[in-house]
Amino acid sequence: MVGLLAVSHWVLDWVTHRPDLPLWPGGAGRFGLGLWNSVAGPLVIESGMFIAGIVVYFRCTQPRDRTGRYAMGSLLAVLTFFYLADRFGRPPPSEQALGWFALVGGWLPVAWSDWADRHRVTVSVR
Repeated sequence: MVGLLAVSHWVLDWVTHRPDLPLWPGGAGRFGLGLWNSVAGPLVIESGMFIAGIVVYFRCTQPRDRTGRYAMGSLLAVLTFFYLADRFGRPPPSEQALGWFALVGGWLPVAWSDWADRHRVTVSVR
C-alpha cells in the first residue's frame, strides 16, 4: 500500500513540479510538467480536487447533531481562507511568523476535523 501511495504521489508531483523529479533515487533523468509555472493551473486543479473531496465526504456522511451540521462547514471555510491567503496573500513578515503559522495552520485543522467528524455518521453511498 505504501508503495502504491508513493507512486501515485510521484505521478501527482510529476504534473505539478518543474523537471526536477528523478524516476528513482539517484537516477539521472529529471521529470515534471511544470504546472506550478502557471498561476491559474494549480488553482483550478487543486480547487477541483478539494471540491471533489468535499462532495465525496458529504455524500458518505450525515450530521449526528447540530455540531455535525456546522463544524465541518466552518472548517471548510477556514481551510478555503488559508488556501486563498497562501495563494494571494503577502509573504510572512518573518521566519518566526511563518513557523507559528505552520504550527497553528497545520495542527488546528487536524484537531478541528477530528472534532467535526466525531459529530457525523457514515452512511451508505447513494
